[in-house]
Amino acid sequence: MPVFVMRKPLDLTKPAVTVRIIEIEEAHAGQRIDNFLLRECKGVPKSHIYKAIRDGQVRVNKGRISNDYRLELGDLVRIPPMRLPEQKPEQWVPPTVFPVVFEDDAIVVINKPAGVAVHGGSGVSFGVIEQMRAARPHERMLELAHRLDRDTSGLLIIAKKRSALLALHDMFRLITARKFYVALVQGDWVNDRQHIRLPLLRWLTAEGERRVRVDEEGKLAHTIINLQRRYGHYSLLQAELKTGRTHQIRVHLAHSGFPIVGDDKYGDDQVRAQFVRLGFKRMFLHAERLEFPHPISGEWLVLQAPLPLECQQILDVLEQK
Repeated sequence: MPVFVMRKPLDLTKPAVTVRIIEIEEAHAGQRIDNFLLRECKGVPKSHIYKAIRDGQVRVNKGRISNDYRLELGDLVRIPPMRLPEQKPEQWVPPTVFPVVFEDDAIVVINKPAGVAVHGGSGVSFGVIEQMRAARPHERMLELAHRLDRDTSGLLIIAKKRSALLALHDMFRLITARKFYVALVQGDWVNDRQHIRLPLLRWLTAEGERRVRVDEEGKLAHTIINLQRRYGHYSLLQAELKTGRTHQIRVHLAHSGFPIVGDDKYGDDQVRAQFVRLGFKRMFLHAERLEFPHPISGEWLVLQAPLPLECQQILDVLEQK
Protein backbone atom coordinates (compact mmCIF):
# COMPACT_ATOMS: atom_id res chain seq x y z
CA MET A 1 0.00 0.00 0.00
CA PRO A 2 1.55 3.32 -1.03
CA VAL A 3 2.62 5.78 1.66
CA PHE A 4 1.61 9.43 1.22
CA VAL A 5 3.74 12.11 2.88
CA MET A 6 1.84 15.24 3.92
CA ARG A 7 3.76 18.36 2.88
CA LYS A 8 3.39 21.85 4.31
CA PRO A 9 0.42 23.44 2.53
CA LEU A 10 1.21 26.16 0.01
CA ASP A 11 0.96 29.74 1.25
CA LEU A 12 -1.49 31.14 -1.27
CA THR A 13 -1.09 34.66 0.17
CA LYS A 14 2.38 34.86 -1.45
CA PRO A 15 2.77 35.73 -5.12
CA ALA A 16 4.01 33.00 -7.43
CA VAL A 17 7.80 32.78 -7.64
CA THR A 18 8.60 31.72 -11.19
CA VAL A 19 11.03 32.79 -13.88
CA ARG A 20 9.69 35.67 -15.96
CA ILE A 21 10.80 36.79 -19.41
CA ILE A 22 9.91 40.40 -20.22
CA GLU A 23 10.36 42.06 -23.60
CA ILE A 24 11.41 45.70 -23.25
CA GLU A 25 9.04 48.22 -24.80
CA GLU A 26 9.69 51.86 -25.68
CA ALA A 27 8.62 53.11 -22.24
CA HIS A 28 11.62 51.35 -20.63
CA ALA A 29 14.22 51.65 -23.41
CA GLY A 30 17.23 53.54 -22.05
CA GLN A 31 16.50 52.69 -18.40
CA ARG A 32 19.17 51.04 -16.25
CA ILE A 33 18.50 47.37 -15.54
CA ASP A 34 18.74 47.86 -11.75
CA ASN A 35 16.15 50.66 -11.77
CA PHE A 36 13.90 48.57 -14.02
CA LEU A 37 14.09 45.61 -11.63
CA LEU A 38 13.51 47.75 -8.53
CA ARG A 39 10.21 48.86 -10.02
CA GLU A 40 9.31 45.51 -11.57
CA CYS A 41 10.02 43.63 -8.33
CA LYS A 42 8.44 45.99 -5.82
CA GLY A 43 9.10 44.97 -2.24
CA VAL A 44 12.17 42.88 -2.98
CA PRO A 45 15.18 44.24 -1.04
CA LYS A 46 17.75 46.05 -3.17
CA SER A 47 20.49 43.72 -1.92
CA HIS A 48 18.61 40.70 -3.34
CA ILE A 49 18.21 42.35 -6.72
CA TYR A 50 21.88 43.36 -7.00
CA LYS A 51 22.98 39.87 -5.91
CA ALA A 52 20.75 38.32 -8.60
CA ILE A 53 22.44 40.54 -11.20
CA ARG A 54 25.97 39.73 -9.92
CA ASP A 55 25.24 35.98 -9.83
CA GLY A 56 24.00 36.00 -13.42
CA GLN A 57 20.45 35.02 -12.45
CA VAL A 58 19.20 38.16 -14.19
CA ARG A 59 20.03 37.95 -17.88
CA VAL A 60 19.38 40.07 -20.95
CA ASN A 61 19.09 38.25 -24.27
CA LYS A 62 20.43 35.15 -22.43
CA GLY A 63 23.66 36.94 -21.47
CA ARG A 64 25.03 38.26 -18.19
CA ILE A 65 24.97 42.01 -17.63
CA SER A 66 26.16 44.54 -15.03
CA ASN A 67 23.81 46.61 -12.89
CA ASP A 68 24.45 49.74 -15.01
CA TYR A 69 23.39 48.10 -18.29
CA ARG A 70 20.88 50.28 -20.16
CA LEU A 71 17.96 48.42 -21.69
CA GLU A 72 17.27 48.57 -25.41
CA LEU A 73 14.00 48.23 -27.28
CA GLY A 74 13.23 44.53 -27.81
CA ASP A 75 15.62 43.23 -25.14
CA LEU A 76 14.47 40.02 -23.44
CA VAL A 77 15.02 40.25 -19.68
CA ARG A 78 15.07 37.10 -17.56
CA ILE A 79 13.90 37.76 -14.01
CA PRO A 80 14.57 34.82 -11.66
CA PRO A 81 12.22 33.68 -8.91
CA MET A 82 12.29 36.18 -6.06
CA ARG A 83 10.41 35.78 -2.81
CA LEU A 84 8.19 38.79 -2.40
CA PRO A 85 6.86 39.99 0.94
CA GLU A 86 3.16 39.73 1.58
CA GLN A 87 1.50 42.36 -0.55
CA LYS A 88 -0.36 45.11 1.28
CA PRO A 89 -3.65 46.27 -0.21
CA GLU A 90 -3.00 49.12 -2.61
CA GLN A 91 -4.19 52.45 -1.29
CA TRP A 92 -6.79 54.18 -3.41
CA VAL A 93 -5.43 57.28 -5.15
CA PRO A 94 -7.96 59.90 -6.26
CA PRO A 95 -7.57 60.55 -10.01
CA THR A 96 -6.93 64.26 -10.42
CA VAL A 97 -6.76 66.48 -13.49
CA PHE A 98 -4.25 69.31 -13.13
CA PRO A 99 -4.21 72.42 -15.37
CA VAL A 100 -2.17 71.60 -18.49
CA VAL A 101 0.07 74.35 -19.89
CA PHE A 102 1.65 72.26 -22.69
CA GLU A 103 1.31 68.67 -23.89
CA ASP A 104 2.35 66.49 -26.79
CA ASP A 105 3.26 62.80 -27.16
CA ALA A 106 6.57 63.23 -25.26
CA ILE A 107 5.85 65.52 -22.30
CA VAL A 108 3.08 67.19 -20.35
CA VAL A 109 3.67 70.40 -18.38
CA ILE A 110 1.16 71.21 -15.65
CA ASN A 111 0.52 74.14 -13.31
CA LYS A 112 0.84 72.46 -9.90
CA PRO A 113 -1.17 74.00 -7.04
CA ALA A 114 0.50 74.75 -3.70
CA GLY A 115 0.00 72.21 -0.91
CA VAL A 116 0.28 69.15 -3.15
CA ALA A 117 3.41 66.97 -3.04
CA VAL A 118 4.84 65.89 -6.38
CA HIS A 119 5.06 62.24 -5.24
CA GLY A 120 4.20 60.03 -2.29
CA GLY A 121 6.64 59.26 0.54
CA SER A 122 7.91 60.83 3.79
CA GLY A 123 4.47 60.69 5.39
CA VAL A 124 2.60 61.57 2.16
CA SER A 125 0.46 58.75 0.76
CA PHE A 126 0.38 60.05 -2.81
CA GLY A 127 1.25 63.09 -4.86
CA VAL A 128 0.84 64.66 -8.28
CA ILE A 129 2.43 61.81 -10.22
CA GLU A 130 0.29 59.10 -8.59
CA GLN A 131 -2.86 61.17 -9.07
CA MET A 132 -2.06 61.77 -12.74
CA ARG A 133 -1.41 58.06 -13.33
CA ALA A 134 -4.79 57.30 -11.75
CA ALA A 135 -6.47 59.89 -13.98
CA ARG A 136 -4.66 58.68 -17.13
CA PRO A 137 -4.63 54.87 -17.01
CA HIS A 138 -4.14 54.77 -20.80
CA GLU A 139 -0.71 56.44 -20.57
CA ARG A 140 2.08 53.85 -20.78
CA MET A 141 4.50 56.08 -18.87
CA LEU A 142 4.32 59.17 -16.67
CA GLU A 143 7.51 60.13 -14.80
CA LEU A 144 8.60 63.32 -13.02
CA ALA A 145 11.35 65.14 -14.91
CA HIS A 146 12.12 67.39 -11.91
CA ARG A 147 10.53 68.37 -8.59
CA LEU A 148 8.85 71.24 -6.79
CA ASP A 149 8.46 71.63 -3.04
CA ARG A 150 5.02 70.73 -1.73
CA ASP A 151 4.23 74.37 -0.84
CA THR A 152 5.53 75.75 -4.16
CA SER A 153 3.08 76.22 -7.03
CA GLY A 154 3.78 76.43 -10.73
CA LEU A 155 5.23 74.67 -13.75
CA LEU A 156 6.11 70.98 -13.47
CA ILE A 157 7.34 68.80 -16.36
CA ILE A 158 6.27 65.15 -16.62
CA ALA A 159 7.78 62.84 -19.24
CA LYS A 160 5.63 60.47 -21.30
CA LYS A 161 8.57 58.73 -23.01
CA ARG A 162 11.81 57.31 -21.61
CA SER A 163 13.84 59.14 -24.27
CA ALA A 164 12.26 62.44 -23.24
CA LEU A 165 12.92 61.74 -19.54
CA LEU A 166 16.62 61.04 -20.12
CA ALA A 167 17.00 64.15 -22.30
CA LEU A 168 15.29 66.31 -19.64
CA HIS A 169 17.55 64.91 -16.90
CA ASP A 170 20.60 65.81 -19.01
CA MET A 171 19.12 69.26 -19.68
CA PHE A 172 18.66 70.07 -15.99
CA ARG A 173 22.09 68.65 -15.11
CA LEU A 174 23.81 70.75 -17.79
CA ILE A 175 21.66 73.81 -16.92
CA THR A 176 20.33 74.06 -20.49
CA ALA A 177 16.85 74.82 -19.16
CA ARG A 178 16.09 78.15 -17.48
CA LYS A 179 13.74 78.19 -14.47
CA PHE A 180 12.23 81.40 -13.11
CA TYR A 181 10.30 81.77 -9.84
CA VAL A 182 8.40 84.62 -8.18
CA ALA A 183 8.75 85.14 -4.43
CA LEU A 184 7.42 87.67 -1.96
CA VAL A 185 9.99 88.28 0.78
CA GLN A 186 10.12 90.12 4.05
CA GLY A 187 12.29 93.25 3.84
CA ASP A 188 13.26 96.01 1.41
CA TRP A 189 15.44 94.38 -1.28
CA VAL A 190 18.17 96.81 -2.34
CA ASN A 191 19.76 95.76 -5.65
CA ASP A 192 17.85 95.55 -8.92
CA ARG A 193 19.89 92.46 -9.83
CA GLN A 194 22.02 90.31 -7.54
CA HIS A 195 23.83 86.97 -7.76
CA ILE A 196 23.75 84.72 -4.69
CA ARG A 197 26.46 82.05 -4.69
CA LEU A 198 26.36 80.16 -1.40
CA PRO A 199 27.05 76.41 -0.91
CA LEU A 200 24.15 74.40 0.51
CA LEU A 201 24.26 71.34 2.76
CA ARG A 202 21.34 69.04 3.52
CA TRP A 203 20.82 67.76 7.07
CA LEU A 204 18.17 66.13 9.27
CA THR A 205 16.59 67.56 12.39
CA ALA A 206 16.24 65.45 15.56
CA GLU A 207 12.71 64.63 14.39
CA GLY A 208 14.05 63.34 11.06
CA GLU A 209 12.86 66.33 9.03
CA ARG A 210 14.96 67.29 6.01
CA ARG A 211 16.50 70.77 6.13
CA VAL A 212 19.15 72.74 4.22
CA ARG A 213 21.65 75.33 5.42
CA VAL A 214 24.46 77.44 3.99
CA ASP A 215 27.67 75.55 4.74
CA GLU A 216 31.16 75.52 3.22
CA GLU A 217 30.96 71.72 3.14
CA GLY A 218 27.86 71.88 0.94
CA LYS A 219 27.34 71.85 -2.83
CA LEU A 220 27.69 74.91 -5.04
CA ALA A 221 24.39 76.77 -5.47
CA HIS A 222 23.76 79.84 -7.61
CA THR A 223 20.59 81.98 -7.72
CA ILE A 224 20.07 85.22 -9.64
CA ILE A 225 17.62 87.66 -8.02
CA ASN A 226 15.82 90.46 -9.89
CA LEU A 227 13.73 93.02 -8.02
CA GLN A 228 10.21 93.23 -9.41
CA ARG A 229 8.42 95.61 -7.04
CA ARG A 230 8.44 96.92 -3.49
CA TYR A 231 5.41 96.75 -1.18
CA GLY A 232 6.44 98.74 1.90
CA HIS A 233 8.27 96.29 4.16
CA TYR A 234 8.01 93.52 1.55
CA SER A 235 9.59 92.94 -1.87
CA LEU A 236 8.44 90.96 -4.89
CA LEU A 237 11.41 89.16 -6.48
CA GLN A 238 12.13 87.04 -9.51
CA ALA A 239 14.59 84.21 -8.80
CA GLU A 240 16.38 82.37 -11.60
CA LEU A 241 17.89 79.02 -10.66
CA LYS A 242 21.33 78.36 -12.13
CA THR A 243 21.64 75.19 -10.04
CA GLY A 244 18.86 72.98 -8.68
CA ARG A 245 19.61 72.27 -5.03
CA THR A 246 16.94 71.31 -2.51
CA HIS A 247 15.22 74.41 -1.01
CA GLN A 248 17.77 76.57 -2.84
CA ILE A 249 15.74 79.76 -3.27
CA ARG A 250 14.24 79.52 0.21
CA VAL A 251 17.59 79.10 1.97
CA HIS A 252 19.49 81.63 -0.16
CA LEU A 253 16.90 84.31 0.55
CA ALA A 254 16.52 83.51 4.24
CA HIS A 255 20.29 83.49 4.75
CA SER A 256 20.48 86.88 3.01
CA GLY A 257 17.99 88.28 5.53
CA PHE A 258 14.93 88.20 3.27
CA PRO A 259 12.87 85.09 4.15
CA ILE A 260 9.95 84.15 1.91
CA VAL A 261 6.53 85.05 3.26
CA GLY A 262 4.72 81.94 4.54
CA ASP A 263 7.81 79.71 4.61
CA ASP A 264 7.26 77.38 7.59
CA LYS A 265 10.85 76.06 7.58
CA TYR A 266 13.04 79.10 7.02
CA GLY A 267 10.64 82.03 7.41
CA ASP A 268 9.40 84.29 10.20
CA ASP A 269 6.60 82.71 12.25
CA GLN A 270 5.11 86.07 13.28
CA VAL A 271 4.98 87.30 9.69
CA ARG A 272 3.40 84.03 8.58
CA ALA A 273 0.73 84.44 11.29
CA GLN A 274 0.03 88.00 10.15
CA PHE A 275 -0.54 86.86 6.56
CA VAL A 276 -2.76 83.99 7.72
CA ARG A 277 -4.96 86.59 9.41
CA LEU A 278 -5.13 88.37 6.05
CA GLY A 279 -6.35 85.13 4.46
CA PHE A 280 -3.02 84.06 2.91
CA LYS A 281 -2.23 80.52 4.11
CA ARG A 282 0.62 79.33 1.91
CA MET A 283 4.24 80.07 1.00
CA PHE A 284 4.62 82.80 -1.63
CA LEU A 285 6.87 80.93 -4.07
CA HIS A 286 5.67 80.21 -7.60
CA ALA A 287 7.46 78.55 -10.54
CA GLU A 288 6.36 81.10 -13.11
CA ARG A 289 8.37 80.44 -16.28
CA LEU A 290 10.32 77.66 -18.00
CA GLU A 291 12.53 78.09 -21.06
CA PHE A 292 14.00 74.91 -22.56
CA PRO A 293 14.49 73.00 -25.82
CA HIS A 294 11.91 70.30 -26.42
CA PRO A 295 13.59 67.00 -25.40
CA ILE A 296 12.73 65.32 -28.71
CA SER A 297 12.31 68.00 -31.41
CA GLY A 298 14.73 70.57 -29.98
CA GLU A 299 12.20 73.34 -30.54
CA TRP A 300 12.67 76.09 -27.94
CA LEU A 301 9.72 76.30 -25.56
CA VAL A 302 8.82 79.27 -23.36
CA LEU A 303 6.04 78.34 -20.94
CA GLN A 304 4.40 80.48 -18.28
CA ALA A 305 1.98 79.98 -15.40
CA PRO A 306 0.31 83.15 -14.07
CA LEU A 307 0.40 83.96 -10.37
CA PRO A 308 -2.28 82.00 -8.47
CA LEU A 309 -5.32 84.04 -7.46
CA GLU A 310 -4.44 83.97 -3.75
CA CYS A 311 -0.98 85.40 -4.49
CA GLN A 312 -2.36 88.20 -6.66
CA GLN A 313 -4.99 89.00 -4.07
CA ILE A 314 -2.44 89.40 -1.25
CA LEU A 315 -0.36 91.69 -3.46
CA ASP A 316 -3.51 93.80 -3.99
CA VAL A 317 -3.95 93.98 -0.20
CA LEU A 318 -0.33 95.11 0.29
CA GLU A 319 -0.68 97.73 -2.42
CA GLN A 320 -3.60 99.32 -0.59
CA LYS A 321 -1.66 99.61 2.68
